[in-house]
Amino acid sequence: MCLAIPSQIVELLDNGMARARVGNSQTYLTACISLLPEPAQVGDYMIVHAGFALHRLDPAEAEASLSLLRDMAQMVEGTPAGF
Repeated sequence: MCLAIPSQIVELLDNGMARARVGNSQTYLTACISLLPEPAQVGDYMIVHAGFALHRLDPAEAEASLSLLRDMAQMVEGTPAGF
């Protein structure tokens, strides 16, 4: 099973590649964006699997996903959010 975390493009690189920040972490990855149906831009959110951007997300959808993932992480750690 794969858990795809929204990643935000911070830099466009050569050869159809981009550097992106994973969620709100300090983790960055390099992904191929050449398979996206429309050109990607700095600030875009995307879902990456095995080094390839699968699709773009609008910012509201990305933030909703990140919020749910943060809530799940807090519950696993024993400190539920919002309770």
